[in-house]
Formats: sequence, C-alpha cells, structure tokens
Amino acid sequence: MFDLSDLYQEVILDHGKRPRNHRVIEGAGSAEGYNPLCGDRVTVYVKLDGETIEDISFVGKACAICTASASMMTQEARGKPKSEIASTSEAFVQMVTHEAEPPATLGKLIALAGVRRYPMRVKCATLPWHTLRAAIDDQGNDQVSTE
Repeated sequence: MFDLSDLYQEVILDHGKRPRNHRVIEGAGSAEGYNPLCGDRVTVYVKLDGETIEDISFVGKACAICTASASMMTQEARGKPKSEIASTSEAFVQMVTHEAEPPATLGKLIALAGVRRYPMRVKCATLPWHTLRAAIDDQGNDQVSTE
C-alpha cells in the first residue's frame, strides 16, 4: 500500500539535495538566519516590486530539513504579496509546532508537517521562514536566531 509519508520524505530529500533558487540576488534585500544548536546558516534574498515578492532566493550551509524548507519556501513566495507570505509563514510555523491538521492552503509545504514529530528539527524547518520575515521587514542588519 502507498504511504503518503514516503512521498513527503521524497519531496524533502529532493529539495534537500537539489534546492531551488539557491543563489544570491544582487541588489536585493536580505537577512541572515542562524541556528546555534545545529549550525544551520541561511541568508534569504528578497527583491520586491511594491508589495509583491518579485524574486526570492537563499544561500547557506544547512541540514537537509532546513535546505528543503528554504527551497520550498522560495517556490511558494515568488510572485505573492508580502501580506500573503506573512500569513503563510505563520500557518507554516503553526503546522510544524502543533498537532492540528495543516491547512490545505499550504499546498506542497505540507510535506514538512512530519517535522513536528522531531522537536529538535522544528527549528531547522522554521529558520528560513523567520529569516524571510526579517528580509521582508527590512531587518537585514540583525541576524535572526532560533534561540
């Protein structure tokens, strides 16, 4: 019988090994995120067109969960208004920290819902999202930390 968690694991492994939008965007706003517990470091770059995310990318050295989360986040955020990404970010954090059924609005991001079963990995999955919020809010001067 087909197990949906196997598919989700494949999605995470694919994004972890072949991250999308893994590059620097020259002239874009950015923020750096750091997880001192595991050493994950990501920088998220955001180029805005008014209130819309025109382009988004990330670079860094991070575990597969963090890398997959950042990769999937960039795919989700491109072309969306900042306000929508703020609510998506909040829904994502809620999904990986609570047992409630994840909202269907998260689409492919639901693949990361299983992270909530591993409390030490939750910060890995949420680091890119916190860093994105800082980049959007133009708080790139400070480092975002999971601690």
